[in-house]
Amino acid sequence: MTADQQPPFRDPRLSLERRVDDLLGRLTLEEKTALLHQFTPGVARLGVGPFRTGQEALHGVAWMGPATVFPQAVGLGATWNAELVRRIGAAVSTEVRAMRADDDRVGLNVWAPTVNLLRHPWWGRNEEGYAEDPKLTAATAVAYTRGLRGDHPAYWRTAPVLKHWLAHNNETDRATRSSSVRPRVLHEYDLRAFREPVEAGAVAGVMPAYNLVNGRPNHLSPYLREKLRTWTERELLVCSDAGAPSNLVDSEHYFDTHEEATAAALRAGVDSFTDHGTDPSVVIGRIRGALARGLIGEDDIDTAVRRQLTVRFTLGEFDPELDPYRDVKDIDSPRHRELARRAAEEAVVLLKNDGSLPLTPGRRIAVVGPLADECKLDWYSGTLIHRSTPLDGLRSRFGADRVTFADGADRVRIRAEVGGGLQVPASEAADEQRGADGALDPALLAGRTDLPPLTCGEEPTTFALTDWGDGVITLRAPDGRYLSVAEDGYVRASADQPGGWVVQETFRLVPHDDGGHLLAHLGTGRHVAVAADGVKVADQGDRFEIETVERGEEAVTRVASDADVVIVVAGNDPHINGRETEDRTTLALPGRMDRLWRAAHATGTDTVLVLVSSYPYAVPDARAALPALLWTAHGGQAAGTALARILAGDVSPAGRLPQTWYADDTDLPGLFDYDIIGSRQTYLYFDGTPLFPFGHGLSYSTFGYDGLEVAAPADGEETLPVRVTVTNTGARAADEVVQIYAREEAPRVPRPHRQLVGYARVPLGPGESRTVETAVRLTELGHHDVAHGRWTLPGGVYVIEAGASSADIRATARVTLPGEAPRARAVRANGLSAADYDEQRGTEIVDRAKTRGDAVAPVGEDGELLFRECDFGGGVARVAAEVSGGPGSVELSLPGGEAVAALAVPATGGPYDHTSVHAEVSLTGVHDLRVTLRGRIRLARLDFSG
Repeated sequence: MTADQQPPFRDPRLSLERRVDDLLGRLTLEEKTALLHQFTPGVARLGVGPFRTGQEALHGVAWMGPATVFPQAVGLGATWNAELVRRIGAAVSTEVRAMRADDDRVGLNVWAPTVNLLRHPWWGRNEEGYAEDPKLTAATAVAYTRGLRGDHPAYWRTAPVLKHWLAHNNETDRATRSSSVRPRVLHEYDLRAFREPVEAGAVAGVMPAYNLVNGRPNHLSPYLREKLRTWTERELLVCSDAGAPSNLVDSEHYFDTHEEATAAALRAGVDSFTDHGTDPSVVIGRIRGALARGLIGEDDIDTAVRRQLTVRFTLGEFDPELDPYRDVKDIDSPRHRELARRAAEEAVVLLKNDGSLPLTPGRRIAVVGPLADECKLDWYSGTLIHRSTPLDGLRSRFGADRVTFADGADRVRIRAEVGGGLQVPASEAADEQRGADGALDPALLAGRTDLPPLTCGEEPTTFALTDWGDGVITLRAPDGRYLSVAEDGYVRASADQPGGWVVQETFRLVPHDDGGHLLAHLGTGRHVAVAADGVKVADQGDRFEIETVERGEEAVTRVASDADVVIVVAGNDPHINGRETEDRTTLALPGRMDRLWRAAHATGTDTVLVLVSSYPYAVPDARAALPALLWTAHGGQAAGTALARILAGDVSPAGRLPQTWYADDTDLPGLFDYDIIGSRQTYLYFDGTPLFPFGHGLSYSTFGYDGLEVAAPADGEETLPVRVTVTNTGARAADEVVQIYAREEAPRVPRPHRQLVGYARVPLGPGESRTVETAVRLTELGHHDVAHGRWTLPGGVYVIEAGASSADIRATARVTLPGEAPRARAVRANGLSAADYDEQRGTEIVDRAKTRGDAVAPVGEDGELLFRECDFGGGVARVAAEVSGGPGSVELSLPGGEAVAALAVPATGGPYDHTSVHAEVSLTGVHDLRVTLRGRIRLARLDFSG
């Protein structure tokens, strides 16, 4: 068949829109319906192959075998280096393409990056985000998606989908919890992280989050239509999160039937349903049921299929001979290995240094702690091809004879009440797990049932017990294998690392009333018991005595006493106490890890604390006592090499904190409080003194700032030019991260203390100067005006600051900008939308209707809303409240306590059954208005008339 005989959708000379429309028109309704599940069948009669949405690629290709593993996303955020992140995105998408060539299970629609802002450091998925700041997050996401997309004008290397739309920062009750997000926070904070990457043109779509926002599931978000799809002319693909469509009925009870739920999600803009795994029959049956009931029409299905086909054409599926990426074979290349090392180096943040670093040659080094000889992966990592731990890196850099090691674990023997002590039996199968280098092969370990289970005997095995906090422990056999429980319930020493969706390697010691402990297995919720055929988990556990052979602090003291410097490496395992499905409960370093640095410090040996973690810790005592502290996210395959090069001074550290490190849990609001303005969250609004501020990070050199220039924009210009000169005033080559902040000098509404508006990571030789220029968009200086429902730039004086962190400002300039004059709320003409309050107490925003709109409800018996500067003009005599729920009341008063009106709210029949209640009022001029809500009511709006 010649090119002219091919159907139009096969003709690359035609426009993308024409080709998509042609293919769409050739599909039957049944074929189109089948395309709405994540795993789509092919259409053989048209030569269309199967397709699936979704390939995890957060910091490397995940779940598909050996791949280059880069630092966690929060570590990439800590580099403050957009160009580096773009190159990493390109490397990751190159490996996706290479793996796809050999394995058609590998998808080209990649679900990455995660752009949820790191609002609260207890969030279990902190490791997946880039920063607490929308500017830094958006810029990093733009870079990563551009790398994933590739630079061909027509064909994309991969098609990135941003996660997770919208305002998602808690794992606790994540499928049923609603985030109350006031309009200012929505527009100034959460939406910004998504908007800039979409506008940059390298995003194929988004994935809605499990949670609800303002009472409405994200899979029904009206903002998909009202915001997301207005930011670009491209067709964007919205892929549901796994199982979320079923949650609309099963856990959220938002609809009575799955047909209603599926229809509502489709109409809201969900185009691909990730539900029931690889089996599409359930979802397709629901769509057909919705069609039969008239809940959706064929045009709704066409809209979703068109968006999916657009992505498939863009990926070159229908033009294989023209696809520029079809022959990509690059996996684990020297270029990718070098990129992984550089990223790991640039992610290291030097938190404190009183001169102990860099390490001088010839010193004897003790490296200790539970992360000292670990290269941890997380849920979204690929399989390591290369592995470098801090111990590996330090021995390689300084010589194995100069470096000693202690993992800091307690050595314990566990004796059952009857039967003797727990033993790990010898096994040839276990020996076969080791490679030529002696390392355990993770591909052979987890869930094995061919190894013998633990037994009991007179000579108990000595286990290494590591406490990861909150009483969660792991136990390792002398050869390094973790105790694990397989599907048959037996306890074996069989795991290279804790891992899996349900971790089977974690336990908790539970004190027994008669002395000793029960050993609870957290993965199954059962207890360890001794049986005739081996140790297993059971409903009723046996009582054990724990004999401590050596405490971890004793081993640390021993090796530290014989060293010139001790490096304590502590932190988290990404599969334990803070991960997807599990939030943290504290910022504190686990108690036993805290004792390790104290033991090392007590010897009088120089002690450096390295925190390797997915999130911040509160370590005020360590900051006060120790000469040097560093932090790095889990740094991927080159983590140990990178850390050693930083400690040795081969590279000057230049990572910067992408989120605030607080001094104590009391600095934090509740995990579910999404109002960063009202509860004073993140560096933007936090009123206290952080342990380490946003943007903080030290260097082995010093830098001077000079000549900050800000020019007022001419009429019609939309940017504010900013220039500052930075000079390396030290003796070492180093990078400085120049940070530009802005603030309104005399705001009339709560505004950030300062907000990031630009940054640059600048390499400088000793004595070298460079002028950094940035153009600040004027819109970034504005805010969402709730009084008038739009974005506004108030006129007045703005302060532009340049510095080394949000708390280390080195140069300041002022500029007067024209803008809008302040205006009171025209409430007589426009009324008051309840959610557009200025301040609140004890309320939450809820859904006014299932499709769109907001209302406000008290959380307890009552709640208050405050509306500033309400203009009642020449006078109003009547107020009408749109309410639902009930019974209860709406009471209006002036802030001084003067009552204005009281409106009784009868029971309306349900939360979506609205009614209007009225009362007489007498108000003229401009006043602040307080509205008190009592009872189980929802207030949507207030309207005033003369």
